[in-house]
Amino acid sequence: MGVITTEDGTEIFYKDWGSRDAQPIVFHHGWPLSSDDWDAQMMFFLEKGYRVIAHDRRGHGRSTQTAHGNEMDTYAADVAALAEALDLKDAVHIGHSTGGGEVAHYVARAKPGRVAKAVLIGAVPPIMVKSEKNPGGLPIEVFDGFRSALVANRAQFFRDVPSGPFYGYNRDGAKVDQGVIDNWWRQGMMGGAKAHYDCIKAFSETDFTDDLKAIEVPTLVLHGEDDQIVPIADSAPLSAKLLKNGTLKTYPGLPHGMCTTHPDVINADLLAFIEG
Repeated sequence: MGVITTEDGTEIFYKDWGSRDAQPIVFHHGWPLSSDDWDAQMMFFLEKGYRVIAHDRRGHGRSTQTAHGNEMDTYAADVAALAEALDLKDAVHIGHSTGGGEVAHYVARAKPGRVAKAVLIGAVPPIMVKSEKNPGGLPIEVFDGFRSALVANRAQFFRDVPSGPFYGYNRDGAKVDQGVIDNWWRQGMMGGAKAHYDCIKAFSETDFTDDLKAIEVPTLVLHGEDDQIVPIADSAPLSAKLLKNGTLKTYPGLPHGMCTTHPDVINADLLAFIEG
């Protein structure tokens, strides 16, 4: 575990486990969570001999609760600073949800030799919000609702999301795991309300189309077909088509938070892609 300080003075917390000689895998978390959301993946790949790294995005987790820079250009710059500080070469970058957008934005701009492969899981690209160019997107009112709920009662909002749509616990017959809900709430409440508020715009309104077109490395796109947070029809298939070297895999019935609810399934597919 450590901290880097970016050019604007923001401290970015990160974990760095495993041999420095091993191939690095960098994990990028979703909103409004932290690097802790990757425990099941980091432990799995550490045991497989990889170097595993995950950071808390600015304003999230143990990083500085910034009032500025809470948008994709700065998020990607923070990742670049981390990659530079740790001198990461031939890394695999894996992003979930908002983290998938961060991966796309970073990998499209990364220095040669830094990135070997990328993975987008339940990711927000190409763009979430509905518009004339993106008629299948979610109406802006959905994201305005997120902002209103966050301002009105963030603590309750951060219970409602994991208790319901995030993990599919609102589906008939779902086996609810209270520990998972509590851990989501814990991670969310560690971050800053201002950064979380700003990040809603970043993950919903950023257009990643040009990023996806610019990515040269092999990229795996994974998505749960019952994702209630990032609906699959307007995300994964569209991203896969824009990628030069993209592979799409979807999972019937799996929710947005499938890395947590079904780690054995997801980890096996990640390993196959990384080692393939």
